[in-house]
Amino acid sequence: MSLIFEELDYQQTPLGEISLRRRAEPRLDGEILYEVKLGDEFLMSSLFTEAEIQLARLGLAALAGADFDVVVGGLGLGYTAVAALENPSVSSLSVIDIMQPVIDWHRKGLVPLGKQLVSDPRCTLIHADFFELAASSGGSFDPDNPRKRVHAILLDIDHSPSHWLNPGNKSFYTRQGLENLANKLLPGGIFGLWSNDPPETEFTDLLNSVFNFSESHIVRFSNPYTRGESSNTVYLARRK
Repeated sequence: MSLIFEELDYQQTPLGEISLRRRAEPRLDGEILYEVKLGDEFLMSSLFTEAEIQLARLGLAALAGADFDVVVGGLGLGYTAVAALENPSVSSLSVIDIMQPVIDWHRKGLVPLGKQLVSDPRCTLIHADFFELAASSGGSFDPDNPRKRVHAILLDIDHSPSHWLNPGNKSFYTRQGLENLANKLLPGGIFGLWSNDPPETEFTDLLNSVFNFSESHIVRFSNPYTRGESSNTVYLARRK
């Protein structure tokens, strides 16, 4: 096995030190994995991506019509964004990430899906704070088009609605925060949220107080480390 471990990038960000590494996993017959760490905390791995993919597939499947304009909050390793672009009804995709290094990894081809994302003319990578844009009083994520609303907003940044990557994100998971977000959706539009934790009744009740309809999907996937099954949650809510 020639490749055991390689750190591809290491940068300072507003949230701390972020690093991208590539390594061979001997427990998986040398399978090459890409991993992202923020400080000492693991953020994501190319081994566990099923729920990120399902965030896009379930969210867009809940829409009617065609020519969808979609916003993804959180770029990561790109799995949600690529899954969204696989849907032929998506006409535009804006991916918002607060970490410039993460955007650079994709533009430089340091991660497996980077070239696929940046070469798709429907996709725009935006360096910005998703939560700051979501909290704005305007009806759009696009400062050049303040009246533009979108068909779907898919969010994968925090660990869960009650476990935040940044304590400042807490205000998003409130009635006011979600109402600000809902105002950026077209009527019938979908808000989708990835969570590492099981469904939380308190958050589901909050979604139901703001949106016309909500549901939670438990996404199960194989875990080769435990030789069992793990799961994440995808919340979906439809604008009134």
